[in-house]
Amino acid sequence: MDVSQIIEAVAHNRTIQTATFRTSMDPARRLFLRGKISVESSAPIPRPPWVAGNEKNFTEMCTRCNACIEICPTQIIFAGDAGYPEVRFTANGCNECGKCVEACHPKALNITPQRLPWRWKVMIDSNCLAQKNVECRICGETCDHSAIRFRPVLGGIALPELSKAVCTGCGHCVATCPTQAMNMSEAQDQA
Repeated sequence: MDVSQIIEAVAHNRTIQTATFRTSMDPARRLFLRGKISVESSAPIPRPPWVAGNEKNFTEMCTRCNACIEICPTQIIFAGDAGYPEVRFTANGCNECGKCVEACHPKALNITPQRLPWRWKVMIDSNCLAQKNVECRICGETCDHSAIRFRPVLGGIALPELSKAVCTGCGHCVATCPTQAMNMSEAQDQA
């Protein structure tokens, strides 16, 4: 065996080992080491928009190529546990452009007409400034879908009202809320 054959064999073995690691990672082991009993009992992980199927299907299909992370114009997609993409709405929201779906060649992200991009809906917590009689309408002003409206209150501050039917879960309100009163929760009515 000459040097070029050895180099080729070593390179081939590394490729096989990498591919085996990527497809055989058990998320339950990682969760167990963090004190969580199972994948089902842990809090849902915010994934990029238009996830194809459930969490298990997503982690089986996703190759962790980072194409969705690199192409996201609002830079809300990050590499999370084990390199799988996660979403953080700390600085920005999603503009629902679909570039992450176009970049996803294994089709772990897939647009279907009957499904909204996100499985998340916003919830307004009790530390909302308007609920504490401080004038604030930032969440309503940043919501492109008009899911958050403010109803005037006689002798008081207008309070936010959320239309969950209109909310797409884009996260713009989460990113702009000064008290972090806007939080995402997984919608129960979508699969």
